[in-house]
Order: sequence, then C-alpha cells, then structure tokens
Amino acid sequence: MRLEQLDIHDVRSIRETRLEPGPSLNLLLGGNGAGKTSVLEALHLLAYGRSFRGRVRDGLIRTGAPALQIFARWSEQEGVRRHQVGLRHAGSEWQGRLDGGDVAQLSELCTALAAVTFEPGSHALLSGGGEPRRRLLDWGLFHVEPEFLPVWRRHARALKQRNALLKAGGANAALDAWDSELASAGEALDRYRRAYVEALEAKIERWASELIPELGSAQHTYLAGWRREELSLADALLVNRERDRQLGHTSAGPHRADLLLGFAARPARESLSRGQSKLAALALLLAQAEDFRARRGEWPLILLDDLASELDRGHRQALLTALVTSGAQVFITGTELDALELEPAWLATMFHVEHGVIRPA
Repeated sequence: MRLEQLDIHDVRSIRETRLEPGPSLNLLLGGNGAGKTSVLEALHLLAYGRSFRGRVRDGLIRTGAPALQIFARWSEQEGVRRHQVGLRHAGSEWQGRLDGGDVAQLSELCTALAAVTFEPGSHALLSGGGEPRRRLLDWGLFHVEPEFLPVWRRHARALKQRNALLKAGGANAALDAWDSELASAGEALDRYRRAYVEALEAKIERWASELIPELGSAQHTYLAGWRREELSLADALLVNRERDRQLGHTSAGPHRADLLLGFAARPARESLSRGQSKLAALALLLAQAEDFRARRGEWPLILLDDLASELDRGHRQALLTALVTSGAQVFITGTELDALELEPAWLATMFHVEHGVIRPA
C-alpha cells in the first residue's frame, strides 16, 4: 500500500495543505503545535473512523470551520490497483466517497485504507483495560477475514438488545431468544479471535525480541471472556442471568475478552515500566501489520508520532532498521531531524511543517 497524495482541509491548525509522500520513510518535521500530528490524525481518521486523540467534534475540526475534509489517493499491488477516498466530517454528520461512489457507512472507508498507528497513548494497549486490546484484534480481523464484520455486528446487536432487556426487567422468554442469538454470534466471534491470536503468536515473539530482548521471550494468554473450558457461551449466559439482572448488563462473553502479554524475564505480577509498555505495544502493532502483509500481500501504512521522544536511540534504530528493510511506507513526526539519527543509506522524504502548512524540505 503506497499513499501517493493526501489533501487536508480544516483539521486542527491545518487550513489547507497537500502531501505527496515518498515510498519509504516520510519525515514530518516542525515545532510543537505546528500541525505534524494532525497529518497522522487525518490518515488515522480515514483508517479507523476516529482520531487517536478523541472524537471529531472534540477539537479535530479547525476552529471556525463547519467541517473537515480529507482526500487520499493510494496504490496497491505495486501500482496495479489504485484507489481514492474523500471524507467530509462535521462532527455529528459525515459524507464519504470511495473510488467515485458514495458510501453509506464509515466502515467502507476503513476497509479500503489500512494504517497502524503508534502514538504517545499507545502504552495503554498494555497498561490499560481490555477494550483497546479487543479493538486491536477486531481491527486486524476486520481487514483480513471478509466474514468477520457481519459476525461482529450480529454480536454487537444481540448484546445491546440483551442489555436493554436486563435493565428493563424483561421476561425470560425474551431473554431466551436473545441469549440464543448472542451465544451463536459470540461463539463465532471467539473462534475468529482465537485463530487470529494464534496467527500472531510467532510475529509477536519476533518483534518483541527485536525491540525488547532484555525482557526475554514474549508469552501471551487469550481470555475468551467466560469460562470457555467449562461452559458453552449459551450455558454461561443462562447461569449468569439472575446476576446479570441485578447488574443490568451482561457479565460474560466476548465483550469481556482480553489478550494478556507477558515476558519470560518479568515476573507475572510485576508491571512493565511505561517505556517497556510502549515497546510491548509497538511489538503488538507491528505483529499485526506483518500479519496484514502476509495475508494481503502488502504492508499497511505505518504511522509513528513523535518517535524520538517515545523511544530511546537503541530501540529507535532497531525499529527503523526493521521497517526500512521491510519495504513498508512509514510516516514519522519529530521536532528535529538530528534527533532521529537516521542512517545515511536510508532514503527519506522530508517535509517541514509550520503553522499548519506543509512544504517539502
């Protein structure tokens, strides 16, 4: 996947700008508040339907503008296939186009353009609750398993309906119907996630050994969200029904699933430092990007925000060496070129960002 053109209008401090990136490393350099991260946010919005710094209506649209607009053009399969996407987002409503046609759901845009983002909040993948890790698994499946999204939607709908019945004191007959649907979709969702985690295993171990070898081999545990080894999901829902009535929500199922990552040299109950959490999160993200490449034949875009501040020199060099070798298209923000300490042999395309304006450096 090669991004060839990115037009941004009214995203934070950016009034209007165009970026025509190079095929490998792309460096966005400028002072704090210049608009560098906003470029990555624009790409992330196209790929995920949201910013990694909050909702669109919470500051992503430039002050005084009615809506933001983003256009991107990229090629796949070494230029054989070309795509373009446009998005206008006003915070509460949006319009999108993909390859010249209107789209009805943001997921259609997100399916087309794939990006993996590492930013200052990414440490929450390891240090936070299970929701970011569930989203990570589901994002990967969304892109590599065509039948996953309908299953995910079935599960989300059934869970919403069951929770509404629990809160309203619904009759057992009504709960029986939604329990059946939730169990069917939830078991399918769990099978997809379990197979995906198995596919990621070797890749997680390899990236962790590249980035944090001092912690020893990576070890993961996938938790289904209920006692899967003892009960079917249908039985778990029935066993927990009265408790769930008291709680007003469903307490067991794939919506409580989690992926736990540990390391051989780190005792199970000893927390990782913030820096180690960042590196472990990065290993997860890059394992996912590598799996995407293995299944789709190309890398997603790799977005790295404020890399020099997030990683020390040794870990940064290990990461960049691996990415340059991989052939992925990478976007990196930073305040100064010298701080990144790039190797002379690495061909990088540089852009200077100032007051929301981007110019080739």
